[in-house]
Amino acid sequence: MEIKVGFEITYAAQQATPMVIMLSIHPSRFSDIVGTETIIAEPVTVPSDVPIGFYRDSFGNVCGRLVAPAGGVTLKGHALVRDSGLPDVVMPTAQQLPIDQLPDELLLYLMPSRYCETDKLTDIAWSLFGTTRPGWERVQAIVAFVHGHVTFGYAHAHHMKTAYDVYMQKNGVCRDFAHLALTFCRCMGIPARYCTGYMGDIGIPPEPEPMDFSGWFEAYLSGQWYTFDARHNIPRIGRILMGTGRDAADVALTTSFGRMELKKFVVVSDEVVAA
Repeated sequence: MEIKVGFEITYAAQQATPMVIMLSIHPSRFSDIVGTETIIAEPVTVPSDVPIGFYRDSFGNVCGRLVAPAGGVTLKGHALVRDSGLPDVVMPTAQQLPIDQLPDELLLYLMPSRYCETDKLTDIAWSLFGTTRPGWERVQAIVAFVHGHVTFGYAHAHHMKTAYDVYMQKNGVCRDFAHLALTFCRCMGIPARYCTGYMGDIGIPPEPEPMDFSGWFEAYLSGQWYTFDARHNIPRIGRILMGTGRDAADVALTTSFGRMELKKFVVVSDEVVAA
């Protein structure tokens, strides 16, 4: 199958403002892009282009640097992506590796991070999941618990909300489900990382609030990363990864070094249906 993805995001700015954007498809999906992915920046006031310099961050994500001109900037992107059309892989035999056997570069995915306070949640995690079988069964038990414990709602979104806050408040958006689940995984000795990307309503009935960009997580089992989604708790079709990191702080879609105001936010992630 093929999936059409893209976005149009507009910010207003009183003065020229440097920005970092993470809106590119992840390098692991480059071979699936049909043709090329296009990302441009245009001034709000004058029809021209704003230069974007692209680089890879320490996690391997593609980032862009630009200076939004006074008046603001519109970010536009589009791509056509091939996809298997298969749901997320389910591998019940995947094993949890002893910590002393993990590659060095994975240890940071066991550590606390900005939104994932393992120190506050370790005792809770062991009380909830200490009797589960290590490996896939344990991660799935964590996902099922978070899915049932947390109520989804856009009104519950807050940029300062941490995994511990989510556990206590029992509500949040997709990133909050992911933060709590991956923190529980880390508490149980399973490396886990945050993921962001496109995920449209493909293969399911349309939801009241259409999906676009979404947050989920990956757990490291049997020597590879597997996708888990605590918000939906079912394998989904058509995820297109954009970035990975310790938590949402590492994969912010846009970061501005000055005051800017969001004016427009439109995202497309639709299956291309043959005529």
